[in-house]
Amino acid sequence: MTAEKQVYIKTYGCQMNVYDSERMTDALTPMGYVATDRPEDADLVILNTCHIREKAAEKVYSELGRIRVMKEERALAGRETLIGVAGCVAQAEGQEIVRRAPVVDMVFGPQSYHRLPDLIARARSGNVVETDFPAEDKFDHLPAATSAATRARGVTAFLTVQEGCDKFCTFCVVPYTRGAEVSRPVDQIIDEARRLAAAGVREVTLLGQNVNGYHGLGSDGTPTGLGDLLARLAEIPGIDRLRYTTSHPRDMDDALLAAHRELHEVMPYLHLPVQSGSDRILAAMNRRHTRDDYLRLVEKIRAARPDIALTSDFIVGFPGETEADFAATLSLIEEVGFAAAYSFKYSPRPGTPAATLGGQVDEAVKAERLGRLQALVTAQQQAFAASLVGRTLDVLFEKPGREPGQLIGRSPYLQSVVADAPAALIGSIVRVLVTGVGPNSLRGRLAAAPDAVPAGRSPLPAADTTRNVPSPSIALAAGGAS
Repeated sequence: MTAEKQVYIKTYGCQMNVYDSERMTDALTPMGYVATDRPEDADLVILNTCHIREKAAEKVYSELGRIRVMKEERALAGRETLIGVAGCVAQAEGQEIVRRAPVVDMVFGPQSYHRLPDLIARARSGNVVETDFPAEDKFDHLPAATSAATRARGVTAFLTVQEGCDKFCTFCVVPYTRGAEVSRPVDQIIDEARRLAAAGVREVTLLGQNVNGYHGLGSDGTPTGLGDLLARLAEIPGIDRLRYTTSHPRDMDDALLAAHRELHEVMPYLHLPVQSGSDRILAAMNRRHTRDDYLRLVEKIRAARPDIALTSDFIVGFPGETEADFAATLSLIEEVGFAAAYSFKYSPRPGTPAATLGGQVDEAVKAERLGRLQALVTAQQQAFAASLVGRTLDVLFEKPGREPGQLIGRSPYLQSVVADAPAALIGSIVRVLVTGVGPNSLRGRLAAAPDAVPAGRSPLPAADTTRNVPSPSIALAAGGAS
């Protein structure tokens, strides 16, 4: 172990980047690095980037300008600072990052961060750019997180089970920055989940660019689907809640539907991106499903789990989108009823087929359509939250609230829930009566005395609580992105 050094990692974008940043920290621990939230104190600064949002690369270069000044100030004080750019912008931009920002010492893609010790050693002799897709599996080479590090991250955790995507939606950079679909072996995932549970994690969210396309090999060498993987994970003592994101409608199979129907550990929440309600636009996006396919799938999901909350993703102003196409999206939202949704104006991503399509929609039109769509989704989200008032939900308390004597937890539907409760209940799943709705959370009070609250597994929702579905016009639904 070398002398203690500090690392600052700034994470952009998706949950998978959060997971990757944690694993980078784990990889650096044996080298004597400890995490800091103050970049000016860091001997190593890493920007873990995301290419999904508009102008993602420009935001990284802007941040690097500020870091350059900090690095120069530290150099005057005789303190070395290494700068790394990781993630999807690094994968897409490569050597261009070093050309535009010479302050950067290392550029490495999301498949290479297990090589951090070697990259750091090489970077002291000159700039390093590592954006290939290595033959070795990074998960085979990453050290496990210490129990102390896992406990410090809280009672919920992300766990990447699948990376990359083979769908090639015409708007998406993921196949180019994350590569082809790769699924981790079942036993490797089970071992990591067991370590999480041993450190006090109660809820695990499985991650993948196309997570329900998971097909990792079991110990007997046969492929295992996501439904069967969830069943294996549900057997681990201490893991009381399971979620997964993000999904593609084409890959929701019967085994996964059965997991929603039969496993009380699988939360009644599903993020199922649709992107558009127009068949013409869906075809141009290469989504490989139609509007009717999506609606029939929603029927099957709700038949399997009537209380499920659905969320989704929508892209507004895709090239060639007419007012009639947009109206079809609004009508799909009205027909399905979502508990929440993520929505974006289309913006071209270099290297994707959609970037060169004709019929680019005017920015003012995109903005106006996005406003209308978000108003509709917000109304559904508010109605869904209001429908929970007076109902009793199982809440996993995670951390102290802003006020003394207050805790913050999450509902089965992934909403933040605030209630007065003793700190001893952090990490417990507690029955909470929902008493009100705030701008970004639910308010509630304990439905039982703290010493009477069970700390074991939450049962499937009772018929008179979370399975009491609101009126069909505001049918349950909640979301993510694929």
